[in-house]
Amino acid sequence: MCWANRHGRIHILDPVLRTKLIVIPRDSFFSRCQGVMEGLLTRCRTLSALAACSLRHCRYIIHKCYHRAPGRGQRLVLSRMFQPQNLREDQVLSLEGRASDLTCKSQRLMLQVGLILPASPGCYHLMPYTVRAVEKLVRVIDQEMQAIGGQKINMPSLSPAELWRATSRWDLMGRELLRLRDRHGKEYCLGPTHEEAVTALVASQKKLSYKQLPLLLYQVTRKFRDEPRPRFGLLRGREFYMKDMYTFDSSSEAAQETYGLVCDAYCRLFDRLGLQWMKARADVGSIGGTMSHEFQLPVDIGEDRLVVCPSCHFSANTEILDLSQKICPDCQGPLTETKGIEVGHTFYLSTKYSSIFNALFTNAHGESLLAEMGCYGLGVTRILAAAIEVLSTEDCIRWPRLLAPYQVCVIPPKKGSKETAATEIVEKLYDDIMEAVPQLRGEVLLDDRTHLTIGNRLKDANKLGYPFVIIAGKRALEDPAHFEVWSQNTGEVVFLTKEGVMELLTGVHVV
Repeated sequence: MCWANRHGRIHILDPVLRTKLIVIPRDSFFSRCQGVMEGLLTRCRTLSALAACSLRHCRYIIHKCYHRAPGRGQRLVLSRMFQPQNLREDQVLSLEGRASDLTCKSQRLMLQVGLILPASPGCYHLMPYTVRAVEKLVRVIDQEMQAIGGQKINMPSLSPAELWRATSRWDLMGRELLRLRDRHGKEYCLGPTHEEAVTALVASQKKLSYKQLPLLLYQVTRKFRDEPRPRFGLLRGREFYMKDMYTFDSSSEAAQETYGLVCDAYCRLFDRLGLQWMKARADVGSIGGTMSHEFQLPVDIGEDRLVVCPSCHFSANTEILDLSQKICPDCQGPLTETKGIEVGHTFYLSTKYSSIFNALFTNAHGESLLAEMGCYGLGVTRILAAAIEVLSTEDCIRWPRLLAPYQVCVIPPKKGSKETAATEIVEKLYDDIMEAVPQLRGEVLLDDRTHLTIGNRLKDANKLGYPFVIIAGKRALEDPAHFEVWSQNTGEVVFLTKEGVMELLTGVHVV
């Protein structure tokens, strides 16, 4: 509790004991540094009481930046974000060692704006903006997987060698597996995928009934692969996030129906993200099975070579075709070649794994039968990096609208400029947005670095790719105030009143 007396002194009381803690001159009180303010907050144990007295004078320093959506009265401010930026090219090069290592746009841009920082070859620290984007992508994936009946689980990354030896993949996977021994000499690998583990899990449930099928189990976890030459940033690393789903059905026909169901969910997912994609026939590789498709984003730096028929929309990875084949097998039309980044892969496994681990179910006649399986992967961090690769300009990141870490960046005037009087106006706009557009709580960032010009902060905002940037410039001093609004994804710039800003932002969808 605090108040100012008629002599210009600030009195502060302990809110519990009702005893006076300190009396200081008003001017001295408001010039204290942030550390003293936080010390007083701790002693008073009441943020709101002190904030009410000092908010007009120190709006930015008393508010911490929360990763979760802020409560009423709290503002997300850029100065508190842990977002190391390396906007000079030589700094970016030093992060990865050699200029030749920066071989794609997404890698260079994500390093420049501090979305990722290298930890070791093929492993990266994901900074707060990136974590927010990944969490949003996972929410979209959860929505689509659960809409088709998916149940989310979480399996250990550490997988016993005996599971992999049972399927012969301990040797088949070769040096790609990251292997280790515990203190007792038992061998493990850090799982790049979980077919063995999930089939053993289902097989352990001895009384699985046909009434429980189809069973769709999925997880979103870290995966590991001992890449011989990690490259392209998050596109090809040794550690990455993946969504992997495993399905169990009562018959081959039912399993193929489930296969189509999951593929359709993938199509909806990429459509929601606003990405151009193709579904290509592919090789089953080390995972095995009898049918496989890749979901590819067409882009020049892609490592996969694809052939496409413009007439019937046939597409396939060249791994399964004779390279001399120039005619589409479906319609006899000409094939054209392109490149792509694989962001998803689906497999119809039949009983390859269920027969090894004896994953059985009981049918309507009481007979025990092998479950028909499928597995379905989505590269979570790869989708994020690939989307940045295909959507961004050479200098500025552009996000799928649903995945942008923050939807709005608000830029007040520079301190000491002619427009300084508009500071309170734009702060009031920020608060009004939080009140009137509830879905944007936690999605609006205030760039409080008012020692920088509006132009410098706009340049940073452009690089980071906020979908909307709101600037309080000269026209914010008009009556009524007009704010400069940049729509980064369309390149449109308009001047809107507060009511116009509210109407625009009300239509923003957030997952």
